[in-house]
Amino acid sequence: MASAGDTHARLLDAAAELFYSDGIIATGVDKVVARSGVSKPTLYAHFGSKDELVAAVLERRHAERVATLDAWVRARSDSPRGRLLAVFDWLGKWHRSEGQRGCAFVNAAAEVANPANPAREVARRQKRWMREYLAGLAAEAGLPEPARLGADLMLLVDGANARVLVDADLDAARDARRLAELLIDAYAQCPAASRS
Repeated sequence: MASAGDTHARLLDAAAELFYSDGIIATGVDKVVARSGVSKPTLYAHFGSKDELVAAVLERRHAERVATLDAWVRARSDSPRGRLLAVFDWLGKWHRSEGQRGCAFVNAAAEVANPANPAREVARRQKRWMREYLAGLAAEAGLPEPARLGADLMLLVDGANARVLVDADLDAARDARRLAELLIDAYAQCPAASRS
């Protein structure tokens, strides 16, 4: 007999795969229970609603990102500027391995209309974390206005994810990296006052 933790993980695994590949709206709880091999009452015992299940899937994805991205980036480059660019290398690798539908957080926010939905809050928190992560790398690189640069680089990340989703362009992160290099160089060369 499976433990509660194993059952919880099976539900999250099945829901994560289905929500990402088929979409949240198109994936009913019946599909999740069929894929996971868990009964519907058990699903609702673990997650009070489909909204809570969606939020839990996104929360786990966010926790995985927080736990792994920085180590990956730091293993790829010793230089602060190189670490900023390594984020785009990671993104390209991820698009080719498991991210062919772009960003799960943006996809979820697009599907979940209610701004008070817990999934939307997780998506907002993940995007805020990523902007702050990029800003932190910019600060380590000694670049001016690191918060603003982090936000600008985040636009490139989200743009690459959109190109992957809409155009199936698995080279989008490479293009975003090229633009990130130009942007980083522009920040490094221009006084902060000229960008205001």
